[in-house]
Amino acid sequence: MTDSTQRDFASSPARSKLGQLIRISREQGPFTWLTLVIASLLTIPVISVVASVFSSGTGTWQHLVETVLPGYALNTTLLIFGVGICVPVIGTTTAWLVTMCRFPGWRVFEWALILPLAVPGYVMAYTYTDFLQPSGALQQWIRDTWDLSFREYWFPEVRSLGGAVTMLSLVLYPYVYMLARAAFLEQSICALEVSRTLGCTPRSSFMRVALPLARPSIAAGTALALMETLADFGTVSFFGVPTFTTGIVRAWIDFGDRIAAGQLSSVLLVFVFAILLIERANRGIAQYHHTTNRYQNLPRYDLTGARGFFAFMACGLPLTLGFLLPCVLLVLMAIESDIGLIAPRFLDLVFNSFTLAAVTAIIAVAVALVMAYAVRLKPTSLSKIAARIASMGYAVPGTVIAVGVLIPFARLDNAVDAWMEATFGISTGLILTGSIAALVFAYLVRFMAISLNTVEASLGKIRPTMDDAARTLGQSAFGTLCRVHMPLMWGSLLTAGLVVFVDVMKELPATLVMRPFNFDTLAIQAHNLASDERLTEASIPSLSIVIVSIPPLILLTRAIARSRPGS
Repeated sequence: MTDSTQRDFASSPARSKLGQLIRISREQGPFTWLTLVIASLLTIPVISVVASVFSSGTGTWQHLVETVLPGYALNTTLLIFGVGICVPVIGTTTAWLVTMCRFPGWRVFEWALILPLAVPGYVMAYTYTDFLQPSGALQQWIRDTWDLSFREYWFPEVRSLGGAVTMLSLVLYPYVYMLARAAFLEQSICALEVSRTLGCTPRSSFMRVALPLARPSIAAGTALALMETLADFGTVSFFGVPTFTTGIVRAWIDFGDRIAAGQLSSVLLVFVFAILLIERANRGIAQYHHTTNRYQNLPRYDLTGARGFFAFMACGLPLTLGFLLPCVLLVLMAIESDIGLIAPRFLDLVFNSFTLAAVTAIIAVAVALVMAYAVRLKPTSLSKIAARIASMGYAVPGTVIAVGVLIPFARLDNAVDAWMEATFGISTGLILTGSIAALVFAYLVRFMAISLNTVEASLGKIRPTMDDAARTLGQSAFGTLCRVHMPLMWGSLLTAGLVVFVDVMKELPATLVMRPFNFDTLAIQAHNLASDERLTEASIPSLSIVIVSIPPLILLTRAIARSRPGS
């Protein structure tokens, strides 16, 4: 290169842009760029699903549009509507009672009301079907007590849309309960006292002051419950209620049409984004803020007599129906079942479930730690947007993620296999989709938001001066993370890992679609046995999932109880 050419390049726009890119890269730092790479990878499933809309399939889509698509849309809408009414009513009422009132058993209810979250919706469906069906214990007792035959009395049909709404409401109301209780605990007593001096009764104070202040939390909890409703496959499938989720699995497994499955997934994403938009709009329309920093002990309303009884029943009924009764029924069914029929495979099922859950939990916490730390080091718009993009997967149903992962990963597997065959004469087979790698990736997309939110909240409590002190003592950014932040955050990291672990243990639709050949989990085994009407045998893997889910939920309840400022 001549001297004149060098001078021209040094003063050219290309050199200026290159220098600008290098400067931006240095300013952002390695953690920010790693966060961008992670966020880009986690968006692959959604992009893959949306791209399938423009693909031409085998004609299955047109057949679905003309036959079952209106039914999918109607049932999904009615399911969302029913759960959207029941969940906030149950969750908000119980949260207010245990936070502000004193009645018999309130200390037990404040931590026990979260336990229905340990029971997956499909486990609830299997359990209540065995109990409420015509040959079940309850109807048999009715016939024996009143000497009736089956056709001589009316009994609600559990395998119906109403049954699905009831089952999902009982297991999902803790989402609203947790967030509403945390909101009530964080409220200032000053606002409540002012409302009382202005003539408000406890009831009107709740309706006009406490409830509006907690409205964003209630809306967020309801949105989480509705997204879980859209993601549910086991409950609606077992009850024979055709929804978009069952249609996606059917298009993929029964019809073998990945394009039709992707197109159905795209329609389901419209429902998901509609829920998110409504939740965001709810926050924007009415904004409520605390105007004081004074936090004293909340007032306690003593409920005795009839009021105490009704408060006890209001909290005891959802706990009994959503946790105690299903657990008792599962234990009785497990005792009656022939354990020998599943004993040879039970250890394999437990090992597979624990392997998937443990690997996903460790990776999810590690990735969340990197992303949260990147935002702390460089709180730029780029790092913040990347973190939010990585969190979007929780709003996407497992079936949609499964389809979105399988389409590009299968193409990559085939391309690698063809290249290895042509170059080295070696067939690699399905490296990603034929192992647990693609399944773990789908879990990460689905549950990254849980670990990221927990890690961000914990990291935000560490003072920036501790970073400065570590850096002045010669620690690098990575050394500060390992030797300062991680020891301080160990409890929160463990909590994030446990919650992801439990969610992976319960996840059914993504596992059902993406699991490798002859690789079953406890959730898959429970689903398969229940599908074959072997409900008693399905109780053992179902009970195992519930038992594993209880300890993390108790830890989460204790964290919520300590969330009030000044406590």
